[in-house]
Amino acid sequence: MRNKHIDTLRGVAIMCVLVLHFTLAFGLKNSPLGDILPTWLLRAALQGNFGVTMFFTVSGYLITSTSLRRWGSLAQIDIRTFYLYRFARIMPCLLLALAIIVVLGSFDVPFFSNSDGDVDRPASYFFIAAGSVLTFWHNQLMQTAGYFNYCLNVYWSLSVEEMFYLLLPLSCLLLRRDWLIVLLCCAAIVAGPIYRSEHTDNEIFFMYGYLACFDAIAIGCLTALLAQREVPNARQGRGLRIAGGIALAALYLRGIDGHQIFGFTLVALASGVFLLGSSAKVTAAERAPRRSVLRWFGQHSYEIYLFHVIVLAGMRNVVDKAHLSYGARLPWLLLFLCLTALAAALVARYVSEPANAALRSRSPSERYAR
Repeated sequence: MRNKHIDTLRGVAIMCVLVLHFTLAFGLKNSPLGDILPTWLLRAALQGNFGVTMFFTVSGYLITSTSLRRWGSLAQIDIRTFYLYRFARIMPCLLLALAIIVVLGSFDVPFFSNSDGDVDRPASYFFIAAGSVLTFWHNQLMQTAGYFNYCLNVYWSLSVEEMFYLLLPLSCLLLRRDWLIVLLCCAAIVAGPIYRSEHTDNEIFFMYGYLACFDAIAIGCLTALLAQREVPNARQGRGLRIAGGIALAALYLRGIDGHQIFGFTLVALASGVFLLGSSAKVTAAERAPRRSVLRWFGQHSYEIYLFHVIVLAGMRNVVDKAHLSYGARLPWLLLFLCLTALAAALVARYVSEPANAALRSRSPSERYAR
């Protein structure tokens, strides 16, 4: 059963990412929003990497909580089943997204091709770059090559997340004690700010490195372990969600600049508070199904994450920032959101969901939601 509060948080996170990437591509300042909203609020559109931090925390929470429900403890994780389910969820639509990008890039279609700025790379570089996405070290490739492909570079966060989950069951098998796994997560939380403090002058390092991001996933893991032991009641859960939401809004508006060291950790902690509140027992009124665009975006956040950049690259081939008029910017943003939602819905229905079900059927274990 899906948790509507978690879906809402994921919806907020993916909207932060979508607004960031649209703003970088087309801008919002020279639009009606630029006349209505104060500069400091418009600047918030550029803090989308905090949205990625929310995603990392949610992902750590969900993977841990579903593992605890399935196996009772992290020390009892079945590695084969764990990896099978991750592969089933991640790979089918990722392969489709990569195929689209590589094919269009091979024909030198702008914003899909293997060039960024003044650097042009041979077509063969696509195989290295796409391979790095599939094997979860694309963020490391960016640390040596810089921003080299408009579409592929977005997938750095997938490399971080999946590398963590490649190592998690192996660590559980080695340590065999939940308290040792807790210590390992605590070590990742300590290492994050230390690593970022050494790279505050390079955003590819302080935002995209493994150690720069593992602390957020570890906070999600610890939140799930805490929720297993201390389940809030409905009133406490509501209070935690309100407190977490207020903290997230305040941290987001404060921004990344000047807060590179602890800002991401604080966003992850605020997300953890919200998630702990989401674990509360729900009342009968809260069980009533209610449709929400934000929750729909949260439910389809993975497909949106993979395909929004393909939509955006296509739109940049239709009109560039310099030729997009003042009055067209907001309709263009709405079109971007609608086309992205359509692409995500189609991919979910015809690719990721059926492929996920088919691959998971190979395991005798019951299916679990991501």
